[in-house]
Amino acid sequence: MQRRNDLDALRVFALLLLIPYHVAMAYVAEWDFHLKSSHTVEWLQWPMIALNRWRMPLLFIISGIALGLALPAKGRWRFALRRSWTLLLPLLFGIVAVVSLQAYCEAVDNGGVMPGLWAFLWRYWQFRPWPGAGFAGAGFGFTWNHLWYLAYLIPYSLLLIALATLLRPLRFAVPRGSPSDRTVALLGLLVPVAWLAWTVLYLLPRHPPTHALVHDAFVHAESLPLFALGFLAARWQRGWELVLRWRRTTLALALLAMSVELGIRALGRLPGVEGLDPWVLALPWATSERLARALYTWTALLALFGWARAWLDRPFRWLPYAREAVFCIYVLHQTVLILLLYALRPLALGPWLEPLLVLAGTFALCVLLHEGLIRRSALLRPLFGVRPPRRATRPGDAPTAAGASMARPTSP
Repeated sequence: MQRRNDLDALRVFALLLLIPYHVAMAYVAEWDFHLKSSHTVEWLQWPMIALNRWRMPLLFIISGIALGLALPAKGRWRFALRRSWTLLLPLLFGIVAVVSLQAYCEAVDNGGVMPGLWAFLWRYWQFRPWPGAGFAGAGFGFTWNHLWYLAYLIPYSLLLIALATLLRPLRFAVPRGSPSDRTVALLGLLVPVAWLAWTVLYLLPRHPPTHALVHDAFVHAESLPLFALGFLAARWQRGWELVLRWRRTTLALALLAMSVELGIRALGRLPGVEGLDPWVLALPWATSERLARALYTWTALLALFGWARAWLDRPFRWLPYAREAVFCIYVLHQTVLILLLYALRPLALGPWLEPLLVLAGTFALCVLLHEGLIRRSALLRPLFGVRPPRRATRPGDAPTAAGASMARPTSP
């Protein structure tokens, strides 16, 4: 099966974007993070909000598309088990050997444990609740931090594969009408925006994100439908043509909605606004901001897919390597940046040099670890989600099952 180069490239950029985003989390004022720099600034909140609205929805919808493109007609349960193991192994290894280093830095920084890495790891690897340890997840005894994305992909994938298999006999009962492009485009805009608006208006205030898989109603309500939508739209050629055709409109709507949301937030900080009766502000300000947020999230996703189809649908020479490396970099990046910040912060390098070193060092060390160690080790490759190297074939050889599977989009 032919690869979607635009989706592969967009996935690479989306995962690499996590590096500057999580580095910035250490420097943005008033936002919690596992380890904070002493050089925090408030202005970083604005670009962070603009990115935050679509960065994880983009990854979930791309993962759904990849699953929809890769799902075979036969052997779906074997495929489901193989995919689950491909995701579960890096998650488990990450909890034990990668994210545990983040927990150590966070716990020592918070004063919850005494310095001493091996003593910390020995206690951490017992996976018992650790009250007062001072790291995210201490109440459970372990944490997956940024790897929560993998923990959510596994049940989402199994659910969609099961539903697709069970409902497969009903596919011929679906009406074959052909509504106009304008009708499809209008419904494709309004229905997802209405759903996202309900999640941010109703669920988000009552169920803030936990990323703990359980008791995370808002994240599931936002992420699972996007994952399912990507799965359903993966092979819908007409839909992709409409996304490409309307990319300028969706980009304009996204910029307008972003401006409205950020503008309302900025107005809320003007002198005098805080003194108004909150009941007066509740409906026009809070509701308008969240409606703009929902519109921005969905139109930004549509614009990203449309412009990616226009600009990135070509076989870039760097893409095969980046496609393999980026998942490994995703697993490593937050731990590497926290270790770098933990080491550099006592040096008092200043508000410019320190973040630049953390950013450049995180990217460089992740690439070096992937290139120099992980991709060259048959033992480490599956632990970081890197596929086995493709076996070279001679001219005339029949394609093997393993070789054919390499043509499918990688997960997540």
